[in-house]
Amino acid sequence: MKTILSLARLGLSAAPSPFPRRQRRLAGRHALVDDIAFQLPVDSQDSPVLMAAFTVDRAAAAELLPGGELHPVVLPGGRGLLVITVVDYLRTDIGRYIEYSIALACTHGRRPAPALLPALLRGTFGTGQYVLDLPVSSEISVKGGKGIWGMPKHQANLDFRITESAVSSEYQVDGRLGMFVEIARPPATALPLRVGAVNYCAFRGMLMKSSVYFEGDADLAFGRRARARLVVGDAPQVAALHGLGIAVHPLFTCYLPSTRGVLDDHFECWFLTSDEPGHTFGEPLRDVVDLGLSQQWLEPPRIDVGARS
Repeated sequence: MKTILSLARLGLSAAPSPFPRRQRRLAGRHALVDDIAFQLPVDSQDSPVLMAAFTVDRAAAAELLPGGELHPVVLPGGRGLLVITVVDYLRTDIGRYIEYSIALACTHGRRPAPALLPALLRGTFGTGQYVLDLPVSSEISVKGGKGIWGMPKHQANLDFRITESAVSSEYQVDGRLGMFVEIARPPATALPLRVGAVNYCAFRGMLMKSSVYFEGDADLAFGRRARARLVVGDAPQVAALHGLGIAVHPLFTCYLPSTRGVLDDHFECWFLTSDEPGHTFGEPLRDVVDLGLSQQWLEPPRIDVGARS
């Protein structure tokens, strides 16, 4: 096993930088967008990340994907995939904040993609994740993430806890539980990941596609070696998750003690369509117009779900 890990580390460490050349070329230049000051690239430093993925009912997942061109990723056995990613952004242009992503793995195109191929041919099938909910700590993160990239951000009560045996995060809004996720710390595989990922989001009746790139050493666990606990609460923002048939045990878990990430300032969008007129998707533009630039957090979650385990 140690030999396999050593070979995997060697191979992964040889991968090229995931950050686009344009981002590297513009490094150090400044931008002012919606009164938010950025120094390119739009990046983060020294940020820990936890991830947990659970299989879900694919037909139920398809019902949550807007328009007619997003399709759930198909796993062997016909299930879909729910991906929980929580990042404690320690150093960014807009200050420190936590981001709690709840998303469905998906493809983008005319038809659903066959099983397995989207992981191998991500560009061909437009492989990414559709973000269902994205609570964050600060108002300025909502203003930038939603107003510029169309992400479904909203301010909530969040925490990020690291112990010797586990990593967890809890999300509450208006005194109600959104979600609690806890992973047992995977074995110290320290695999050097240098990857890019695509986020799809609905905003202003359009499908917004943004790209994020990150690198860091990942501790991974798959199948029976992966252990996690997921609690979906009664907050309205997560109501749709209760119909997904989320598996009790995770497909994989991942912990990265420190990452560097870059959010590309280039993004794409398309109109989201429906069979009947008058239907819109995502929140309207007016939801971000009056937002300010505060970096202040809300109070931590009031109910400690983790203490109940």
